Amino acid sequence: MPLPFLDKDGQLFNNADSFAMAFDQAWKRHDEQQPGHGLSVDEKLELILTACADHPFMQSDPAMARQVAAFRVRLLGF
Repeated sequence: MPLPFLDKDGQLFNNADSFAMAFDQAWKRHDEQQPGHGLSVDEKLELILTACADHPFMQSDPAMARQVAAFRVRLLGF
């Protein structure tokens, strides 16, 4: 099974764009697998950040990854 952070070409990048894509995918996957989960946005944000903990950008710059995630939540209205 491919790693969830790989792009369609099987590549993994240590940058904010790659992290944003992985974060979005993890957020949507959670919605599909657990509809009606009852989590607040902040609780779900923490859960998804934990799910993305192995992403290289999250490991190299966790503070910036957290900012990117919070921005994605606001931007996309998650």
